[in-house]
Amino acid sequence: MTTFIESVMENLDEAAEFLKLSDSVKAAIKMPVRELTVIIPVRMDDGSIKRFTGFRVQHNNALGYTKGGIRFHPDETIDTVRSLASLMTWKAALAELPLGGAKGGIIVDTKKLSVGEIERLSRGYIRAIVDIIGPEVDVPAPDVYTTPQIMVWMMDEYETIIRASRPGVITGKPIILGGSKGRANATAMGGMYALREAAKELCIDLSSSTVSIQGFGNAGANAAKLVYDMFNCKIIATSDSKGAVVSIRGHYINPYKLEEYKKKTGSVIGFEHTVTLARPDELLELDVDILIPSALENVITKENADTVTAKIIVELANGPVTPEADKILYENGIHVIPDFLANAGGVIVSHFENVQNRYCHYWSEEEVYKLLDERITNMYKNVLEISKKHKINMRQAAFIIAVSRVVEGMRLRGTI
Repeated sequence: MTTFIESVMENLDEAAEFLKLSDSVKAAIKMPVRELTVIIPVRMDDGSIKRFTGFRVQHNNALGYTKGGIRFHPDETIDTVRSLASLMTWKAALAELPLGGAKGGIIVDTKKLSVGEIERLSRGYIRAIVDIIGPEVDVPAPDVYTTPQIMVWMMDEYETIIRASRPGVITGKPIILGGSKGRANATAMGGMYALREAAKELCIDLSSSTVSIQGFGNAGANAAKLVYDMFNCKIIATSDSKGAVVSIRGHYINPYKLEEYKKKTGSVIGFEHTVTLARPDELLELDVDILIPSALENVITKENADTVTAKIIVELANGPVTPEADKILYENGIHVIPDFLANAGGVIVSHFENVQNRYCHYWSEEEVYKLLDERITNMYKNVLEISKKHKINMRQAAFIIAVSRVVEGMRLRGTI
């Protein structure tokens, strides 16, 4: 099985070959400019001291200050953080943001910690990395198992240390403390704008389209509500860590009712008018118009790519399709909207939040969505143009655009 970091490196190699980059330049765009591993001592509720390992990787800052989320996960690794930091670089470059890519993480199972222990861990992480972050240096944001509340604790710790108000040091905050309107579902909203453009290109009527959503977490649930509200799509299947469900013929899934059901039961399993699939990955093989992977990486591989029949795949998750599977899907006529285009809404609106923090002037939700729509639409059209011109898939086209912009920035700076 191809690992996530191997997938990212393979995509970079393809773009570098297309752009005819030298070996030294290829090495430069792959190598992070800074990596930091820290040990965070935390006093637990029982009085003991437990030490947690954390990371912060700043991949590339040729186009501007670095930016990227912080993940709390028991299986976090430095390789995963490196890969995601690299992906943030290309995502920001593709969106023409004045940013580079970064990512952070802590090896921890937050389900085993109290609220107080999570707060102390969050503050300890900021104390450990405070020298390498800042509103114009490196700006963290929420990611897997981190929340707006955790972002506030981190911001407060940073401001306590430097003895000044700097809300722009962290994005993804609650609106009352400098967060941006529209940030909560920006990732899913950006994916919807890209889906709309893809449907236009393929002459697909979204109002009569069927949808499967793998992963009914934050991004997946928001996507479900948006395809339901914006396009009147028919949701027929979804999943979570407990399994996958498909609607009984003649019924469709109401995402709002499902959200309430999951809050009460902890899972999508058993929701009204659905049956549980024998294998959760059967969801990927269902006969639908649109497939939205919103959970894990590497779920569509060369082993199962031929079983996918959706007309459009919207990658809200990072890296759900491997490079080998990409080629199979492309040959089969399946239109894949790659992750760092489809899920770029999060970093775009995070950048908007940082801008608003600096100016102490805040935009309406309507203004945020208008700006996001314009940027995602331009990104999609640029990628589609390169894809058609060179007869390559959308991910290859997106990497070529992003890598060329970063390389140009590095050359102008004289770092390559």
